[in-house]
Amino acid sequence: MRHTISVLVENKFGVLTRVAGLFSGRGYNIDTLNVGPTQDPKTSRMTIVTHGDEATLEQIVKQLNKLPDVIKVQDFREGEYVDRELVLVKVAVDSKSRAEVMQITDIFRAKIVDVQPKSLAIEITGAESKVEKFVGLMDSFGVQEITRTGKVALPRK
Repeated sequence: MRHTISVLVENKFGVLTRVAGLFSGRGYNIDTLNVGPTQDPKTSRMTIVTHGDEATLEQIVKQLNKLPDVIKVQDFREGEYVDRELVLVKVAVDSKSRAEVMQITDIFRAKIVDVQPKSLAIEITGAESKVEKFVGLMDSFGVQEITRTGKVALPRK
């Protein structure tokens, strides 16, 4: 089962290393990891997506809470949070396929951020399912490169 965990930490040297080390040292895999500052420059928020059963997740949360510089750990349950991911994808195009790629981009409310003679760079933001569907459609045209931010999430409450 996939879990999204939000970890509020003090913005200090080595915090990311300790959090990543906790996961690797116990054999847990991180699917995605996103770190950025909050409204308070002294703190950062880590959004971690991982796999595991309830017992594994409970162990991860307990261990995270024991780390120095960790302020708060939240295990987001389905429906309790909003999430987004940003993806940049470079798609191969020719004179015939360019219009179709642009039309699909519009349907998904994505943005073309770079135009080259034989490719388009597209930015798409949204829930993971929307992003996956878009990338799946772009595969048929030829995805040349892709980069993803990983999930960011906030509680609904």
